[in-house]
Amino acid sequence: MNTRTRPKLSLGPVLYYWEREKLLEFYEHIALTPVDIVYLGETVCSKRRALRSDDWLQLAHTLRQAGKEVVLSSMTLIEAGSELGALRSLCENEGFTIEANDMGAVQLLAARGRPFVTGPAINIYNHRTLNLLAKRGMRRWVLPVELGRDSLADIHAQRPDGIETEVFAWGRLPLAYSARCFTARAHNLPKDDCQFRCLDYPDGLRLSTRENRSFLTLNGIQTQSAASCNLVTEIDDLSALGVDVLRISPQSLHTERVIKLFQQCLDGAISAREADTGLQSCAPSGCCNGYWHGEAGMLHHAGEKVPCP
Repeated sequence: MNTRTRPKLSLGPVLYYWEREKLLEFYEHIALTPVDIVYLGETVCSKRRALRSDDWLQLAHTLRQAGKEVVLSSMTLIEAGSELGALRSLCENEGFTIEANDMGAVQLLAARGRPFVTGPAINIYNHRTLNLLAKRGMRRWVLPVELGRDSLADIHAQRPDGIETEVFAWGRLPLAYSARCFTARAHNLPKDDCQFRCLDYPDGLRLSTRENRSFLTLNGIQTQSAASCNLVTEIDDLSALGVDVLRISPQSLHTERVIKLFQQCLDGAISAREADTGLQSCAPSGCCNGYWHGEAGMLHHAGEKVPCP
């Protein structure tokens, strides 16, 4: 592949609840990786306060000094006045670009005339929505995870000039959000007294079918896929479609190896097939890429359609 036109690599926000020390150590290592863009902040649950706002800002400055583009991510589901206040405070920060993960953040940023990124939870399903948000100040958007190649090609046929496209290329897919905390419910606890049980599941709580097949992952109020989305074998197609950024979603183990394999594939040091083989060992519940091919999301296309284990 021509490296001059290769997509950049980004690291999405940590979607799980990790201890403060683990988060700080994690980003210390990420500073040394070849990712171009790092998203920081809590996007799932406001009760997760291992790092405060000042801590995230300090991390942002440290990563910027390491040569990374840093984006601060907003919450995806705003449920309380305190969360709205925190969102307003975040949108007032002019030192870093903001990833808007709900339309409230979009409105606040647009009102301030600030450029922003939209996350995968913003429903951009056609070029008209893309154009509308571009006029409001959007500079980069993340393709909703349930859309595939054909949908992206249709949208890109009328993509506004200057708008970057980012695609979720690795990690458990964020599928849905709810006012109910499913992790607390799994332990027969009310949401307001959850006892921070998410800390027990650094990669979420796997949900299996009666046949003991991995199905979904519970992560507080967020429902994820059990399998890890893996688009490494689609890199040539993604590049040909004009995708600017490939997003890797953090996990508690092997994130650095995932980054390295994607980078080696982008640089042509290894083939997509070799990278795919290496990535299989980094996926706790197998891989999937069905949505990209317009099929059921849990399917994995690696020469043939194979359901995830």
